[in-house]
Amino acid sequence: MIHSLGAQGDGIAALPDGQPLYVTGALPGEKVEAQPVSGQKYQLVSVITPASDRVEPSCPLFQSCGGCTLQHMSLPAILEWKTQRVVYALKKAGFSDTPVPAQRQVPAHSRRRADLAIRRNGKNVLVGLHARNSDQVIDLTSCTIMHPNLMAALPSVRQTLQSLEGLRQAGEIQLNLLESGLDILLTTDGPLSSGDRTRLASLSATISAPRISWYQRGTEAYETVAQSGPVYHTMAGVTVALPPGAFLQATAPSETWIQDAVLSALPKKIGKRDKIIELYAGCGTLSLPLAAHHQVFAYEGYAPAAACLKAVAGGTRLNVECRDLNRQPVMGTVLKAANVVVLDPPHSGAGLQMRQLTTGKPQHIIYVSCNPAALAKDAKALHDAGYRLNSLEVIDQFLWSAETEVVCSFTHGSSRRSRSGLSR
Repeated sequence: MIHSLGAQGDGIAALPDGQPLYVTGALPGEKVEAQPVSGQKYQLVSVITPASDRVEPSCPLFQSCGGCTLQHMSLPAILEWKTQRVVYALKKAGFSDTPVPAQRQVPAHSRRRADLAIRRNGKNVLVGLHARNSDQVIDLTSCTIMHPNLMAALPSVRQTLQSLEGLRQAGEIQLNLLESGLDILLTTDGPLSSGDRTRLASLSATISAPRISWYQRGTEAYETVAQSGPVYHTMAGVTVALPPGAFLQATAPSETWIQDAVLSALPKKIGKRDKIIELYAGCGTLSLPLAAHHQVFAYEGYAPAAACLKAVAGGTRLNVECRDLNRQPVMGTVLKAANVVVLDPPHSGAGLQMRQLTTGKPQHIIYVSCNPAALAKDAKALHDAGYRLNSLEVIDQFLWSAETEVVCSFTHGSSRRSRSGLSR
């Protein structure tokens, strides 16, 4: 009998001695037949008693593609499971009295960015995602997550890659659906020939992608190999010229929800002259809406992202510094002087920056996380430093996966923000 789901979406059952076993494709409440794969991992053979939350997967590639792990589970049940994962992570960190979480979930076919693997397979080229726990690339001929405009471009992309001399065996491609059109960053395992550049320029015109950038594995600098027009995207009413491979939130709705959750979590009495420090600012997803009303000091370690943010900072209340926070965190004495600190760290969490946050103890912290495990670790440091958890919003922008996004606000000291308006 399956009693719960693990962090990766596998069903968990208990052996007679109490040891857990993990069954791919099983759901809580189900009685299943499974066979061992390796160690504690089991593969589902059949479902004897199905759970009420079990549904028919909507994508024909579900069993092979590693992009989705939970298409056999209803979306409302997935959202509730992800919410409980976040609540559990915060309780594990010490916050026993968690506020009622607000919940959001994006629609299907809304993902606007994709990082795909490329492999030569005889005379063909595969462009897609890896099979689960495997190096095998599954050709992405169907997808219930991707925006239709991304999927429409893939046949032409695949055909062009097939003829590239610079693609010997393997590569990667990043696709960003921007306001200006599709932006492509291609990585190959060999140098591009002059013919390759002509082919990529033709692809740019065919799929209306104003820019295709490229770099060879083993190098760091990318090169624009085809550009037919300006590349731009609007965030919070500001048009930004994004660098190749720029990080964006996975969908347009989730970007808006995250921005709204952060703005809603600001203390009510913050003024235009009060200081907000933003860590891991990226290209301005949060910096720009915050700076529309407040003074913001944004720190970002990736130089191209910091440069594009600096380019739009003139005449605004936005100050930008390029700084690797993993090596040179903003010190506690600086953070202490801020009215609010906002951070959206990488998947692994805030690392060395957390020590400075808990040393400086700014009164208000708004933490955006895409990893409940990292959130639990960092939130424990905040709990131990005397912070309270004020608000919590769970945003499922990674449909049918085990990943989730969450926005939490914390307060240090006697001041406590009202919990009103949590369920918007």
